[in-house]
Amino acid sequence: MPVLLHIASLADQHKAKDIKACDVRGLTLVADTFLLCSASSEPHLRAIFNAVKEGLKDAGVKPLHSEGAFTGGWLVMDYGTVIFHIFREEARNFYDLDGLWGDAPQIDLGLGKG
Repeated sequence: MPVLLHIASLADQHKAKDIKACDVRGLTLVADTFLLCSASSEPHLRAIFNAVKEGLKDAGVKPLHSEGAFTGGWLVMDYGTVIFHIFREEARNFYDLDGLWGDAPQIDLGLGKG
């Protein structure tokens, strides 16, 4: 859980919107947790991505894989047990991972906002 909370905190510090974590253990084999957030613009998406990448790198944690493009509206960072999705708001609505994983228990990230 420390990696999850660190990512969420870094995203929150960079004003990511609608940060949510879903416990997907038992629902998929790819990860234990999906962490979702929204960015309001391409520069905002880039800032969140870079903050998380550098912040975890400083803590000695590197992503196993990252995918997407800043201009595509959706980036994914795979940290093994945590898959971190950063969406532009339009892409988040279109792909609706919130709905897809709606049955998964939500994890309280202690950020004071949803």
